[in-house]
Amino acid sequence: MTSPAGIQISKISLTKAGVVVLQTFFIGIFAFAEVVLRHGIGIFTGLMICIAVFGTIRFGRAGTEYVSAATAPLAFAIVTFVTTAFVDGFHVSKVGVDFVASLASAAPYLLVAAAYGWFSYFRLRRPTK
Repeated sequence: MTSPAGIQISKISLTKAGVVVLQTFFIGIFAFAEVVLRHGIGIFTGLMICIAVFGTIRFGRAGTEYVSAATAPLAFAIVTFVTTAFVDGFHVSKVGVDFVASLASAAPYLLVAAAYGWFSYFRLRRPTK
């Protein structure tokens, strides 16, 4: 594939920054919508976490598997904390309890996504004989 400037591009795929932005955006949209509509994190956000990790591993460049595996839990934690503080107000005890409950309700999805992400990272990093 050639670009208009004549530079040849071998493959269009996500960079490390693209992986971070994509995962944070989609996890954030689904988490915010689910907290606002259902007043808690549930299956829709969990599935989006898994889809975001699988998609970024599939469409990322070589070497972005580490970023795909590490970003999803961090992005989810940050988005959940900000969303919980926004919805509940700045009441420390209420935000703390809701934040921990949100992390606990998404824990199975985070474990599956992280396990697959780290498996892909170590599988591709293994030296070939």
